[in-house]
Amino acid sequence: MDLEIEVMGRELIKPATPSPHNHIQLSLLDLSVPAMYVSTIFLYKSEDLLTMSPDIISKKLKSSLSKTLSRFYPLAGEIEGVSINCNDKGVVYTEARTNLLLPEFLKNLNVDSLEELRPKIDVGDSPTKWPLLSVNVTFFGSGSGVAVSVCVSHRICDASSLLTLVTDWSSTMSNKNSNVGTHQFAEATIYPPAPPHMALQSPTMDSKKCITNRFVFESSKIAELKRKAASQSVPMPTRVEAITSVIWKCARNASRSNLMAPRSTLMYQAVDLRLRVPSSVLSQDAIGNLQTAFFLKKDAESKVEIHETVVAFRTAKEEVNKILKDNVQSNTLGQGLLNVMGSFVSEFKPDIDIYTMSSWCGKPFYKVDFGWGCPVWMGSASHTIYDNMVYVVLMDSKDGEGVEAWISLPAEDMSVFVHDQELLAYAVLNPPITI
Repeated sequence: MDLEIEVMGRELIKPATPSPHNHIQLSLLDLSVPAMYVSTIFLYKSEDLLTMSPDIISKKLKSSLSKTLSRFYPLAGEIEGVSINCNDKGVVYTEARTNLLLPEFLKNLNVDSLEELRPKIDVGDSPTKWPLLSVNVTFFGSGSGVAVSVCVSHRICDASSLLTLVTDWSSTMSNKNSNVGTHQFAEATIYPPAPPHMALQSPTMDSKKCITNRFVFESSKIAELKRKAASQSVPMPTRVEAITSVIWKCARNASRSNLMAPRSTLMYQAVDLRLRVPSSVLSQDAIGNLQTAFFLKKDAESKVEIHETVVAFRTAKEEVNKILKDNVQSNTLGQGLLNVMGSFVSEFKPDIDIYTMSSWCGKPFYKVDFGWGCPVWMGSASHTIYDNMVYVVLMDSKDGEGVEAWISLPAEDMSVFVHDQELLAYAVLNPPITI
């Protein structure tokens, strides 16, 4: 049965109290990230959904969102140049319904159908202007479940910021929130302010049509992969190191199979600063693009071997950690991070395959509870917005042991990638979800 959606309404939600500041400054990194929305979707099943009408639930969601926006007030504003005008313009809230039952939807999950559950981007909408936050709530048939999809502009939020936002909103909805103050927006506390001319520029995105697929690595297969990825230098790889390495190898092989001549390849791994910088410098729940990165590169003729990639991954990660520690101690953190960014930009060339990797593993997305218990499933929805981005996002499976990998590759590469036997020895392509 196809997922047929009926939109019931689209409205603006404003903060419950006026914004305390007129403008906040965007940083150099904020203006350097792709012009996109960071997006996720949560699916819930609860007895409350059977006994309470969608109208009442939606009213509570909107009221709690309004209260939450008082603590995240810049998200209700709009970007003007290199700052956010905190004018309380509002965020977009859409309510929709479908007759399809949630268990049926998940049992026959088609990742492309998630597009129907995410906020629609209307003509004139833009993550570089407004809205900075959009929410779509879809009620499944017969009270069988609800989907809450959230899209926030990457100009001001990364994945950790998104998690902080939805955790606050869900806690407010379920009356568990004890937070009465506003959240710290990083602005230019880590990276320097964006110069005015950057407002006229936008980072280029991949031009090839990309296809996204979901691959699930179960815990037993991850254990096998980690054993294969182990070496004398790194006897106990992490699951992220092992999974990232096999994905890079198989993606590189897929690309080579479609090229007349092999090209160099570069893996870009995002790193969350909050986990590596003292809380006296940066709050653990600070909002912004609070990331740095490291990258690994292989020349056109070089082979990508899993255990070698794990060693290089671990070494690069430790080097970044040392740079951060040294620069925090010498009070030169911003400059040190700019140097890391510059080293990557210098490698950015049109004749190189770049794979952007991001790990959401270990982040408690499955604890986001609006009062209906934990999500029965959550996933990425970014691929439904942009179809020309090459990226990999790793997320925890619900059991916390497995990993779901959302992988977007050029269409011709994906047609090869999904049949790679080395990958399929450890991962299953889009298995059904039972609840």
